[in-house]
Amino acid sequence: MPKLNQILAIEKNKKTQLHKEISELHHATQKSPLLNGHHKVFTPKAEDGESFPDDVQKVQYLHQEVIAQVCDRLAVLMDVTAAKDWTNCNAKADVIIDGATFLEAVPVPYLLFLEKELRDMHTFVEKIVELDPGEDWTFDENSGQYRSRPVATSKTKKLQKPIVLYDATTEHPAQTQLITEDVVVGHWSTTKFSGAIPRARKKELLERITLLEDAVKFAREHANGIEASEPKIGRKILDFVFKKGS
Repeated sequence: MPKLNQILAIEKNKKTQLHKEISELHHATQKSPLLNGHHKVFTPKAEDGESFPDDVQKVQYLHQEVIAQVCDRLAVLMDVTAAKDWTNCNAKADVIIDGATFLEAVPVPYLLFLEKELRDMHTFVEKIVELDPGEDWTFDENSGQYRSRPVATSKTKKLQKPIVLYDATTEHPAQTQLITEDVVVGHWSTTKFSGAIPRARKKELLERITLLEDAVKFAREHANGIEASEPKIGRKILDFVFKKGS
């Protein structure tokens, strides 16, 4: 008796091949020239008249034969799918983390679903913006945000100021020039706030997701190792549909 993982290994290719063969037969039955034929015999009007060879077009497909071939392939397809689905109903395994049962008797379809969701969750956490490591952050319980230490910076303003280039003499007035200089007019105290995730917290979450991912994969492989059911229902279904008429 095959195991579920063996059924799963052949199911996709088997279905692809069977669908291709069924599709070819399906298209053939839609073309009148392939199901119809004729045999034309020429009889000259006069005994010595011109004669012509028979015109023959053979029937290439018989509907009953096509139906039989389609049924053969559909029976295999139905039985392969039934073997997978019937076995999946019984294929269950515990998800074990650090030697302890975390989830008990989880069905294979749910394990597959969980694998995908955990992959997406890993991507989601991995892409969350991290706190700027160049700042010293503390968590503010009131706002639920992280805040940095206040940093003081100067606020300057450009002011023009005259300087004397040459002092005045009895002959010449003083020569002056305006220059611009930055004058401190006050100070900023800047505190940054952030809702980003600390790097250590992200690392912790990713490790836990990975741990659960691995446990789920192991459980799925274990569940897929059970012996497969082999219900033979395809022929029963097709015999009912294509039951011979009286």
